[in-house]
Amino acid sequence: MANLASLLESSAEKYPDRDALVLGPLRLSYALVDGLANQVANLLTARGIEPGDKVALSCPNLPHFAVAYYGILKTGATVVPLNVLLKGREVAYHLEDSDAKAYVCFEGTADLPIGQEGHAGFEAAPDCEHFFVLTVDLGAESPIEGTEALGRAIADQPTTYDTVETADDDTAVILYTSGTTGQPKGAELMHSNMRSNALVCQELFDTDPDKQETLLCVLPLFHSFGQTVIMNGGFAIGGTVVMQPRFEPIGALGLMRDEGVTIFAGVPTMYWGLLGALEDSGVQPEEIRRSLRVAMAGGSALPVEVHKEFEKRFGVVILEGYGLSETSPVASFSKLGEPARPGSIGVPIPGVEMKLIDPQPGVREDLADEPGTIGEIAIKGPNIMKGYYGRPDATAEAVVDGWFRSGDLARKDEDGWYYIVDRSKDMIIRGGYNVYPREIEEVLLTHPDVSLCAVIGVPHDSHGEEVKAVVIRNPGSKLTEDELVAWTKDQMAAYKYPRIVEFRDQLPMTATGKILKRELS
Repeated sequence: MANLASLLESSAEKYPDRDALVLGPLRLSYALVDGLANQVANLLTARGIEPGDKVALSCPNLPHFAVAYYGILKTGATVVPLNVLLKGREVAYHLEDSDAKAYVCFEGTADLPIGQEGHAGFEAAPDCEHFFVLTVDLGAESPIEGTEALGRAIADQPTTYDTVETADDDTAVILYTSGTTGQPKGAELMHSNMRSNALVCQELFDTDPDKQETLLCVLPLFHSFGQTVIMNGGFAIGGTVVMQPRFEPIGALGLMRDEGVTIFAGVPTMYWGLLGALEDSGVQPEEIRRSLRVAMAGGSALPVEVHKEFEKRFGVVILEGYGLSETSPVASFSKLGEPARPGSIGVPIPGVEMKLIDPQPGVREDLADEPGTIGEIAIKGPNIMKGYYGRPDATAEAVVDGWFRSGDLARKDEDGWYYIVDRSKDMIIRGGYNVYPREIEEVLLTHPDVSLCAVIGVPHDSHGEEVKAVVIRNPGSKLTEDELVAWTKDQMAAYKYPRIVEFRDQLPMTATGKILKRELS
């Protein structure tokens, strides 16, 4: 069966009593999760949801997400996961843009009113017909007046369901890009895209379904990394997915110890957070070493210093990977068991091809396949999206002859391992010279007083752009702007070092933990 929901169903059949989802003291077996997903599917079908319809989903890292996600898929409908931080106006845009027929939304909290914002968005999207509220207690009434609680609505539904058989090229999920330029676009990912990307994780991380893996889920499930690698990849092998609704480093370290986590995935800022919290957590590194065997990073480049420190503390080499929403998401990964190559995103995963092309807009010429050549990454394989939903022109611009143009600049070494240089849009042109922020950030992070940083370009009258570093200092540091500028001047070429330094207590980040450079100036 091609339907992505078969990942859950297969494990529920083989390992019905295994813990599928863990949240605090709550432990849900595979049989129970599959039964609840069947009830959701029965409800949606009764309300008129048909194969090919779109159903939006807003939910943090809770068991509710997986239950609703697979329930939607079982009907043959398409899941449209939404960022839980969206405001009502933004929710309405996504509902309308995706042609969502129904919307399943978590009730939220006082600090994060997901339900209220979601309902406001639903009210502003007249073509979306149904609104269901996911309550913390599945038996509770909806706290939003005039709306229906999903838990109560599925209570009388059967726990069995004949899952709709889908074609490999049917759309399983629409993932919205971050929208760094223009309005967010929905990447249509087929059942074959998502399934193959989840299953390849078994090979990448040497997992054995008969030896139960425990995966810590701190990456938001509405994002492709956590959704494919942790949830779908974990369910494909009958693993136990331990959830943390919102990443908190001390709590994450405790879960890694108490649950015997074997696989951890995070973005660089999460690794930075874990290392910074270790001393105050009461967790000893050896308590995590006993079980942890795979640690992986993606989303953005992992600073070399963080890479080295994590390996020193926990005895595990972080495997860096690379991908985008449009690539389901994994396109390349480092190789398990090989010596670390800090800064590398590894090699293409099985079945996927990568190459470097001319980064100039409108140009698609292949660059010479020589070590050190910098070009834009192009990707081809079973992970490439069907296209941007409702945007044929944007699809034609992004994908030509099966090759997806990533917008990321990289180089290769003599062994074919790739190294991200920077986003092509982030590159700074100072006085005619190309400056790659990633390179400058790596140098800054070697300074003993620098905890975290982001390098951006700011307008300059004569140079076009000037290099600016926005820096978080280590606690207690008295480092001044002038001292840091002078230090960087000794570390790199004259056209590269930042002339402007600004200290901040924190950096703006996306819900997925990426530093939001467009909000820096």
